[in-house]
Amino acid sequence: MSNRLWSVIVFLGLLPLEQGFYVPGVAPVEFKSGDPIEVKAIKLTSTKTIVPYEYYYLPFCRPDGDLLYKSENLGEVMRGDRIVNTPYQLFMKKNVGCASACTTTNPMEVTASAAKRLMERIKEDYHAHLLVDNLPSATKYEVPKTGETFYDLGYKIGWVGEDGKVFLNNHLDIVMLYHEHMPGLYRVVGFEVKPRSVKTVTFDNNKECTGIDKDMNFYELKEEDQKIYWTYSVFWEPSDIPWASRWDVYLSVKAVDIHWFSILNSIVVVLSLSGFLSVSIVRTVRRDIALYNKDEAEDDTLEETGWKLVHGDVFRPPPHQMILVNMVGTGIQLLGMVGIIVFFAMLGMLSPASRGSLMSAAVFLFCFMGLVSGYHAGRLYKTMKGRNPIRCAVQTGTLFPSLILGSGFLLNFFLIGKQSSGAVSFELFFVS
Repeated sequence: MSNRLWSVIVFLGLLPLEQGFYVPGVAPVEFKSGDPIEVKAIKLTSTKTIVPYEYYYLPFCRPDGDLLYKSENLGEVMRGDRIVNTPYQLFMKKNVGCASACTTTNPMEVTASAAKRLMERIKEDYHAHLLVDNLPSATKYEVPKTGETFYDLGYKIGWVGEDGKVFLNNHLDIVMLYHEHMPGLYRVVGFEVKPRSVKTVTFDNNKECTGIDKDMNFYELKEEDQKIYWTYSVFWEPSDIPWASRWDVYLSVKAVDIHWFSILNSIVVVLSLSGFLSVSIVRTVRRDIALYNKDEAEDDTLEETGWKLVHGDVFRPPPHQMILVNMVGTGIQLLGMVGIIVFFAMLGMLSPASRGSLMSAAVFLFCFMGLVSGYHAGRLYKTMKGRNPIRCAVQTGTLFPSLILGSGFLLNFFLIGKQSSGAVSFELFFVS
């Protein structure tokens, strides 16, 4: 019986990994030629600010019917994701030369206030993020000198010219990469977006745009009522990238805008403080050593100085031992949370393919590691001969989490005032 059991275990272990299970919890979806593929929007983010916005915070074209928001987990809500349907229509292996993103071929009428809001977000370098088959959109860039290519998540909604004029990217060239897993069955392995600014567009009787302005005439935004054409094109390209490796280009994304000044400033501050502290310690130690090396007769008349005064203090509890115990317990709680998250991330179980899983796991593990925090805090408090263990337990579990909760509660008001998608509802705020 045991030999048969071992044979079954070995047989299961030799099965192809692709026929097993995908660790992050997202299974591949296969499409046939002509199958519809839904395009969703995630949010708007910026490299200059940390305030995310919902996709339809700006005057983009909306689909027919109601807006359908995806049910999200705790991590997605805390990240500011608001996944919603869009009017873009994709069909497997079906190219689209040019089509209107709106329900009609008429331009969208944008008010002066909406145009101003759009201009402000463009000046703040906001990017729009789309989603196809759980794969986020990316913009492909190429370095002219080296020929190196890299990807930037999302696409820019516009840019600011050298003369201060604001231009809008109102046309999207959507490049979809597909891999033929089996004859007649295809998988999406790439989602690239190339935004363009188009000033004039003409349509034929089939509601397809035939005349796209290609003469470098960009659409300039102004703080006034105006009409905007939103259009897009779709191009399907075969790819040798397997479905399991389609996230590689996203995991190696290079930041377009690195805050070098902030990094350099932090390094200078750390080095300066370290230098000042080192000089003070060296001077103190040298002075003490010079005193210790004097004659014994002189040492008897001198009062003990330096670290000789603290040789007995290491066995005495500090004056604010409760705060020390709370800090040690919370530190162990954070350390355990980070360690477990890193371990599971190394196994691939917190892959970015599983949206919001990292943030959800962090919140759950922080609460769970409170058990370990309470044990170590209580043990340390007992070692210091504390007399109020109940207060120690309650304070360890509430002091620093309350500070975090209070700070988050205050910052949430600013996000609500900004109409940001990162604002959390009060029910979820206290329930979570």
